[in-house]
Amino acid sequence: MNDSAISERAQLLLKHLVDLYIRDGEPVGSKTLVSQACPSLSPATVRKVLGDLEERGYICSPHTSAGRVPTTQGIRFFVDSLLSVHPLDVAQMRKVEQQFDINQSRDHLIAKTSNVLSELTHMVGIVTLPRSEYQILRHVEFLPLSDNRVLAILVFNDRDVQNRIIITEQQYSASELTAASNFLNQHFAGKELMKARQELIQALYKDRNLLDSLMKAVLDVADKAFVPHQRQEDYVLAGQQNLFANPLASVSQLEKLFQAFTHKQQILHLLDNCLQSEGVQMFIGEESGYDAFREYSVITSRYTVDGEVVGVLGVIGPTRMSYEKVIPMVELTAKLLGTLLNPEK
Repeated sequence: MNDSAISERAQLLLKHLVDLYIRDGEPVGSKTLVSQACPSLSPATVRKVLGDLEERGYICSPHTSAGRVPTTQGIRFFVDSLLSVHPLDVAQMRKVEQQFDINQSRDHLIAKTSNVLSELTHMVGIVTLPRSEYQILRHVEFLPLSDNRVLAILVFNDRDVQNRIIITEQQYSASELTAASNFLNQHFAGKELMKARQELIQALYKDRNLLDSLMKAVLDVADKAFVPHQRQEDYVLAGQQNLFANPLASVSQLEKLFQAFTHKQQILHLLDNCLQSEGVQMFIGEESGYDAFREYSVITSRYTVDGEVVGVLGVIGPTRMSYEKVIPMVELTAKLLGTLLNPEK
């Protein structure tokens, strides 16, 4: 049966059942629904509708209880069709904004964001690091070291400073390196690192006969320094301990989830999928395709810098979560992080 075949009465009962289950974490019986949500309906009517919802796969009956709990299909229908999500009010927005210091470095802002998501939702906060190829070059400086080694100091996005030691084709004097730095700062500051590298190499290789000593030095140092910085980390997690507060979590399921945190491939696959879609994305229970997330939901949103999608952030928590509160929190935090990282702000 498709969702459109569900009557308004069935939708109302499903909404109240999911609300009560999220609130209490207990299977919901027909008497509870009548007394707390639908006093105008008789227990017999409620039992009949619940039986129909169970046949359609929206709820199920645990072996240990006569009550029902929502299935993944039921929670998905609840989130997509029955949930009212409202933007955070001004006071809530200020509470989130006040957690951040705009003068922090990029890495500190990323780490802070995962902590803020965790603290405000009482779940696991996760933020992927901005894609390494998206780095706006602000300033570059080269300093000579021994032999053919050069210290390259690169400033990205106004706050991210990286020091790299490169090995050049020949030894350069301090004055030659200063001239190369000045040329690159004059012509390529404000551009994405890889675009700057490509433009420089293409331009200088068009006619190698025109390369004077300065241009040879520029090409040599830029070719080796203007490469994405590879990081060991892919994302930042915070609040893993919050998972233990879920009384319904099984030990075996927690072990699988923590193994997923350690091995990363499953989480990275989910987050990569989220990069391709606009707005808030959700994987509820088995929708993720991974057994480790069978009892958990992943709610994410992309964040952008200067109009470019550079990463994903979100929360991981039990499927029994307050979706109407978590969804706008994730959405706002994504917009806020993008604003904080925007070099033009």
